[in-house]
Amino acid sequence: MEWKKLGQIFNPTEHKLPNNCVAFAKSPQAIVFEEFIRIYYCSAEYDKSNKILCHILFVDFDKNFSKILRHCEDEVINLGELGSFDEHGIFPFNVLKENGIIKAYTTGWSRRTSVSVETSVGYAESIDNGISFSKLGKGPIMTACINEPFLVCDSFVFKDGQIYYMYYIFGTKWSEPEDGSVSERVYKIAMATSSDGISWERNGKCIISDKIDENECQALPTVIKIGNRFHMYFCYRNMVGFREDSNKGYRIGYAYSDDLSNWIRDDEKSGINLSKNGWDSQMMCYPNIFKVDQSIYMLYNGNDFGKRGFGIAKLIFK
Repeated sequence: MEWKKLGQIFNPTEHKLPNNCVAFAKSPQAIVFEEFIRIYYCSAEYDKSNKILCHILFVDFDKNFSKILRHCEDEVINLGELGSFDEHGIFPFNVLKENGIIKAYTTGWSRRTSVSVETSVGYAESIDNGISFSKLGKGPIMTACINEPFLVCDSFVFKDGQIYYMYYIFGTKWSEPEDGSVSERVYKIAMATSSDGISWERNGKCIISDKIDENECQALPTVIKIGNRFHMYFCYRNMVGFREDSNKGYRIGYAYSDDLSNWIRDDEKSGINLSKNGWDSQMMCYPNIFKVDQSIYMLYNGNDFGKRGFGIAKLIFK
């Protein structure tokens, strides 16, 4: 695997965003149409208490990713009502086009008191080519359970034959620092299966081995099939120190599988790494892999968790 970086293609600070959003274009996720590529992303609004509300927006590119054709005029899905699992934001927003319907798997965020946040996975559909989405209901389709105690989120759904595979993360613990600083969480990648894409069977097992240590945080898996092998990209970081020390921040990880269940991690073969300087020299995170005609691309965020947008890389076959 070798990726050629094509550069940063969208910087939200250069555009007037809807819903009072002022920064961030996190977790870019693409859906391919005949004449253009639509990329959904998460942007941030600051509420009256100066806390972030995450909204899902989109931008349409030509198939060369050289020209913006359209930007949404409003968020594509409403945040939840008071007390709901997605009251304080939706991020990320994974989309799957099937039989004329665009299905969305959302991560809903709600604030907590003892720790900062709880998350769950929601479901929505669009019948207007992804301009707007309607939720299946007010609650999530996957949330914390006995073996996955908190922070169920970051779903990526991949259909192989008649089976839907969801790769997602769940929290294994929260830290309680003695110095009174903010509590941090640890989360790992897991897998669930479904026959209808709504009801899921899961086993609470971590499927990707750790590289750093047992407190490694793994996030936002994305999967593609090339030939007879499945390839997963994701991001990972240290539990603590990642905000201040770029050496502990998010990097791109890689694993492969021949059966979608058993994964072998091999980051050395990922084919992509930090740049020596520029917008993705300190951090790379939130990858999304997709195919356009005969080419395969990766969207990803750079420094500061995507505060200044996202870029793209193209897979080079040798």
